[in-house]
Amino acid sequence: MFYLDPPIRLSTQPYSTIPEKWSTSRPNEWADNILGGKVIGSFLEGPCFDREGNLYVVDIPFGRIFRISPNKEWLLLAEYDGWPNGLKCTPEGRILVADHRQGLVEISDTGKAVVLVSGYRGERFRGLNDLTLGLDGWVYFTDQGQSGLQEQSGCVYRWHQKSGALERVLSNIPSPNGLVLSADGKSLYVAVTRTNTIWRAPFVLDGGVSKVGVHLNLSGGGGPDGIAVDLEGGLIVAQPGLGVLRFDPSGILTHFVQLPRGSSPSNITFESHDTSRMVITDSASGTIFTVDMPFAGYGMQETR
Repeated sequence: MFYLDPPIRLSTQPYSTIPEKWSTSRPNEWADNILGGKVIGSFLEGPCFDREGNLYVVDIPFGRIFRISPNKEWLLLAEYDGWPNGLKCTPEGRILVADHRQGLVEISDTGKAVVLVSGYRGERFRGLNDLTLGLDGWVYFTDQGQSGLQEQSGCVYRWHQKSGALERVLSNIPSPNGLVLSADGKSLYVAVTRTNTIWRAPFVLDGGVSKVGVHLNLSGGGGPDGIAVDLEGGLIVAQPGLGVLRFDPSGILTHFVQLPRGSSPSNITFESHDTSRMVITDSASGTIFTVDMPFAGYGMQETR
C-alpha cells in the first residue's frame, strides 16, 4: 500500500495592515458586482516586490496602488479610474497591472495608468484579472470578466513588451484567475476559480499550448486565486476562505498555511527568487501576512 504523510502546517506572522486613513468602508460599484453589495474599505491583491525590497499591492475597488517600504511605510503610488488586480514589477523596473476596467496598463513614475492594450482583434477584454512574466519579454494575463460555469468564456493572452504582439493562448475557460509558469518553463499553470481546479498548459515549439489538462482538483474555499512556484517545482495556491496550500511537482499536498479564522488569502508572492519568505494578502482584513515556506520561490516574475 502507498501511504501519504499528512501535510505540514505552517504558521503566519502579520507583515503590515493598510492604514486606517485608507480603509474607511463605503459603497462601491466593484463590491456591488463582485461581493453582493458588501460595504468595504479595501480589497488588497497583486503583491509584488521590486529590487529595493519595496512591496506593491493593489486595492481593486478603489483603483489604488500602494508601495510599502521595507520599514512598513505605506505610500499611495497611484489612484485612478480603474479596478487594478494583478501586478508585476519587471526586471527593468516597469510596473505592469492587469486592470479589470482598462486592460493591461503600466503605472508611470508620476502614478498615471497608461493603457498598453485594451482588447483583442477589435473587441475589448471582458475584465483582466492577473498576470505573470514569461520568457523573452512575454507577459501572460487572464481575461476573466464574469465568466464561470454559466458562461465559459474566459481567456489567457500573452503580450510582448518590445514588439507589442498580442496572442490568445487559451479560451473557453470558466473564470481564469492566477497564473504562473512552471519551474522548468515548459508549462503554464492557470487557476480556474469556478471549477476549483488548476489547469496545466504545456507549451509547443511555436509558443502555443497543446493537450491542456487539469493538474489539480481542489475542494473547499472559494476556488483558487493567486498561485506561485518554488525552486523544487512545487505549486503554491492561495485558496480564499481556506488557506494557502503547497503541492509537490506530482500534485501531492505537502504543506498547509493556516491563517486567522475569517481570513481570505487572495494572492501570494515570494520576497525574491532566493528566499523562502512569502507574503500573503488577506483581502478580508486588509492585512498582509508573511510565512517561511520550505523552499525558495522561483519564477520570471521575481526581480531580485
